[in-house]
Amino acid sequence: MSTTSLKLPEDLKKRVMAAAQGRGMSTHAFMVRAIEESAKAAELRAKFVAQAEKARKAALRTGKGYEAEAVHEYLRARINSRPTARPKPASWRG
Repeated sequence: MSTTSLKLPEDLKKRVMAAAQGRGMSTHAFMVRAIEESAKAAELRAKFVAQAEKARKAALRTGKGYEAEAVHEYLRARINSRPTARPKPASWRG
């Protein structure tokens, strides 16, 4: 494991110490966990953006997409555990 020095403003250091103590953790463990969660969130966001860009390119290439109301109804049915078919893509080009 490597060592990294981290300079914190005094007010942030106090907040971190209080938050760590409130969770029964050392300040070090609290900061390691916070950095891990932030890195994971950044990775998930990058993956989401890549998937969205891929979907956008496919929509522009094919001229097809999903009607919002059909997607909403599908999601409502899934949330309520009702069997339902996935919406079908429709052409959005004139």
